[in-house]
Parts: sequence; C-alpha cells; structure tokens
Amino acid sequence: QVQLVESGGGLVQPGGSLRLSCTASGFTFSRYAGSWHRRAPGKERELVAVITSGGRTSYVDSVKGRFTISRDNAKNTVYLEMNSLKPEDTAVYYCRAVSGTQSYWGQGTQVTVSS
Repeated sequence: QVQLVESGGGLVQPGGSLRLSCTASGFTFSRYAGSWHRRAPGKERELVAVITSGGRTSYVDSVKGRFTISRDNAKNTVYLEMNSLKPEDTAVYYCRAVSGTQSYWGQGTQVTVSS
C-alpha cells in the first residue's frame, strides 16, 4: 500500500522553528523527487520546496534562506526544516513524491505561526 505520512506540524511563535517529516512506504522512494506544498486559509496551494532524486533543491522565493528541504533515502523520508517562521507561513503543509507520471500525496500537517 502506497503511503506518505507527514509529521512535525504544530503551533509555534513567530521566529520559531519546526521540522516536518514525510515518510514514504509502498514504493521506491529514492527514485522519486520529493516536494513540500502548502495551502494557507483562503489561498491556493503553492509549491514550497523541491528536492530531486539526485539531491538538487529549489525553493519558492518567500522561504529562501529560511527553509531547507532534505532527504534520507535509507529512511524513505523527506524533511522540511523551517526557521524564522512568520505568521504568513501558517498553512497545511503537504508532501508529494513524483516520478514521471506517478504522483503521491500525503494527508497534510497543520503549521500555525502565532503569538
């Protein structure tokens, strides 16, 4: 059974940090690009960060210098380290694995940045 399970979300104060994890099962994760997306209240879902199967990364401008995406293929896991969090980072964060025409999504984890 194919699954992507996110964890690590929660409530954090502005300026704080969180690390999201997304663990894959049921497919060969190392062959897939991993990405994080988010949907803020009242907004469309946006791509936040991507890491290719070879380890190359890219980020949306609003998180550059604050967020870091990484992967551990031995653990079938992709991470999103989030620092200097802002209230506008509040959203449901989803992970995705993509290879060619195959795409899998996680169920999402809530991140709330508020004092």
